[in-house]
Amino acid sequence: MSPPAKESQTIVKTDRVAIVAADFDNAQTALAELSKIYGAVEPQDADVIVALGGDGFVLQTLRRYIKRKVPVFGMNRGSIGFLMNDYLTEGLLERLARAEPRTLYPLRMRATTADGKVHESLAINEVSLLRQTYQAAKLEITVDGVVRMPELICDGALVSTPAGSTAYNLSVDGPIIPLSAEIMALTPISAFRPRRWRGALLPHSAQVHFKILDAIKRPVSATADDTEVRDVVEVEVSEDRESSFQLLFDPETNLEERILKEQFAP
Repeated sequence: MSPPAKESQTIVKTDRVAIVAADFDNAQTALAELSKIYGAVEPQDADVIVALGGDGFVLQTLRRYIKRKVPVFGMNRGSIGFLMNDYLTEGLLERLARAEPRTLYPLRMRATTADGKVHESLAINEVSLLRQTYQAAKLEITVDGVVRMPELICDGALVSTPAGSTAYNLSVDGPIIPLSAEIMALTPISAFRPRRWRGALLPHSAQVHFKILDAIKRPVSATADDTEVRDVVEVEVSEDRESSFQLLFDPETNLEERILKEQFAP
């Protein structure tokens, strides 16, 4: 059996590099070091953006410059750094020139609140629904127009992309998904009834609709990565193929390999 095809290599220009950093000390120190060595251009003029921080910051950077379609090379100055490369001061331009691209398609969340307002946001990792009070949430889940779960009593539920499957999704016992699988995970968070339901794997084209039952007594918030909307009554989630992000990785630590390793982690 032949190995799965890799994404075609993109030649990354390195003569116009922007460097951005999170606002904590480690990242700001790294920003000063790299800017002194390599100089930098403004993000709106760059061929590639180097993001210094943690996973949350690289996600913010991808969303901030989505209209530019510029690739982002993250270097870890945070804690976990699953989406990041190692931080090194030397050889940055050479690393960018040989970096392997990975195109990610986000989820689009369309959340309607109790006052009738509609809020839209993109999520690279997951869209999650969470109870806002001590009382469990009650959710009705519809997939492609068919009610699949009339009532889920739980702390919440989430829909995860393959890239996000090793994040919050994994922590609530959701499955790890290879990037090439073109599926997404629908995972309950602390399900009380039905107690044995562990979620579902859905095709990437699926349209998922959550209706919050008894929303006044049991309020629920919806979050697309780090964008939260409170007091929602309905949430629609689908993959947005019209939008895309491109992350760059050192060849020896590409994202596909990291996700594979997570499945064999002790």
